Amino acid sequence: MKKRVGQCELCERQDVELTIHHLTPKEEGGTFLPTVQLCIPCHKQIHALYTNKEICERLTSIERLRDDEELKRFIKWIRKQPSTSLIRIKKSNERKRKSKR
Repeated sequence: MKKRVGQCELCERQDVELTIHHLTPKEEGGTFLPTVQLCIPCHKQIHALYTNKEICERLTSIERLRDDEELKRFIKWIRKQPSTSLIRIKKSNERKRKSKR
């Protein structure tokens, strides 16, 4: 499969490898619903912070993702990073606690 390179719809960095993010997760019925093109770090950060259920309940548009307080801080930071940087993403402590329940 050929890698897609372009502009991330969340952080708006240019010349980054893109992935498809389902605004409504496939597990929550979003298989054929709208998607956006995100760079790998932005995509991983969303899923590190939130469960699919949380994404489905309140983060179903690019505007809602951009307005989310946790993601705002990440977006502000990632915009300053070169598109060639390898970024490590860790699951948030809050998300770790939720997955143990």
